[in-house]
Amino acid sequence: MHEFYQSPLCGRYADDDMKRLFSDQRKFSTWRRLWLLLAESEKKLGIPISDEQLDEMRAHLDDIDFDAAAEYEHKVRHDVMAHVLTFGDCCPKARPIIHLGATSCYVGDNTDILNLRDAMILIRRLLLNAIAALSSFAEKNAALPTLAYTHFQAAQPTTVGKRACLWMNDLLFDLEQLDFQLKQLRPLGCRGATGTGASFLELFDGDQDKVLKLEKLIFKPLGFDSCQPVSGQTYTRKVDFAVLQVLSGIAQTASKFAGDVRLLCHLKEIDEPFESGQIGSSAMAYKKNPMRCERIASLSRYVICDLQNAAVTASAQWLERTLDDSANRRLSIPEAFLATDAILNLMINVARGMRVYPAVCAKHLDEELPFMASENILMYCVREKGGDRQTLHEHIRQHSMRAAEQVKLYGLKNDLLDRILADEAFGLTEEELKRLLDPTAFTGMAEAQCRSFLREQVAPVLDADRNILNASAEIKV
Repeated sequence: MHEFYQSPLCGRYADDDMKRLFSDQRKFSTWRRLWLLLAESEKKLGIPISDEQLDEMRAHLDDIDFDAAAEYEHKVRHDVMAHVLTFGDCCPKARPIIHLGATSCYVGDNTDILNLRDAMILIRRLLLNAIAALSSFAEKNAALPTLAYTHFQAAQPTTVGKRACLWMNDLLFDLEQLDFQLKQLRPLGCRGATGTGASFLELFDGDQDKVLKLEKLIFKPLGFDSCQPVSGQTYTRKVDFAVLQVLSGIAQTASKFAGDVRLLCHLKEIDEPFESGQIGSSAMAYKKNPMRCERIASLSRYVICDLQNAAVTASAQWLERTLDDSANRRLSIPEAFLATDAILNLMINVARGMRVYPAVCAKHLDEELPFMASENILMYCVREKGGDRQTLHEHIRQHSMRAAEQVKLYGLKNDLLDRILADEAFGLTEEELKRLLDPTAFTGMAEAQCRSFLREQVAPVLDADRNILNASAEIKV
């Protein structure tokens, strides 16, 4: 196993459920189920297929001889025909009617759509769990003041919970996009070599109604009310782009979240989960690197770039069919899902285990509040003390410049408030100044916005799917 390259997405990152979904066993057993549905439906529409043949097919849906299939493919250079022959070997009575009237994309493309649907359902579950984890975090920290940043420069205060709502808002957007694309998914159908249905029209002696009924009989049991309205040999590859665009959006959201947490880790306001035996650096034993968020950023970059594969593939298809999509799609689609699966598991893990340090948040607020509070102090002293606005403004300007010099030139604390308190022009008491410096007076509606967002936007989404808010989100390495 260690002699040959294996995708790190399988060995290190993705969950078993997603790996199983894109496995060869799942793929080729689905092909066999599609061949069985085709044969059952053709029989219902009058094609002479016996119950014995169908029973034989049913008995061998999962016992795939992969070695035999590989030998056939080496010989015939055609993956679908290799599996037709392999299936036929274990179903000798059914062999003559396996794949009757179909082309390769009947099994290939329809299996791909089934996988896209089921993979998006897995991603949806993880998305909801990420939202739930951040919702709990935001609820707990809805009122905790913290310094907000624009351009990563100190700005007005917000609350830790309100900041988490920004991350959740993006996730809700991603969920909306996913749900839309999930509803749009339709199988290719059963259209033959160029999408005209000619082979099936011949099979049913020119009866167009039977050709149309055939698709309904096949795909209704698979959960689809309709197929692609029109196609060549394949479904339009813009479907792949639309689905991978959802994954790219999730990766963008996760990367932004991870970047914010990494910045906050540097500021020592937040830590991502860090286990007792975890080593942050092989050289610097004291370090606690935010490796989970760095991994989110790294995998997200891969998914965002992978979207370009689907875009180029959709743009490069010739007429009714060309095969330059096949090898690329074998890589780009499964790996996009495997990487997104890993990203969301990491995001859930981080969101559930983030630790906030209120004292550090307060320290950073204290460092900047003197400047931010100057306008409030000015207004209070004019309104309550009868001060002259222009005179006090000039005093604050001069005090601010001298306080800034102390900080920047000498590394001393910001003593603006001490200067104002000592300035008789303001006439402030320590008690008055302390009241004016209450951080909650500077966070605006942040707490209310957080609680309203959780109540009105997040809770209804989570309440609708409480039964799937149980993802384990354990990371392997």
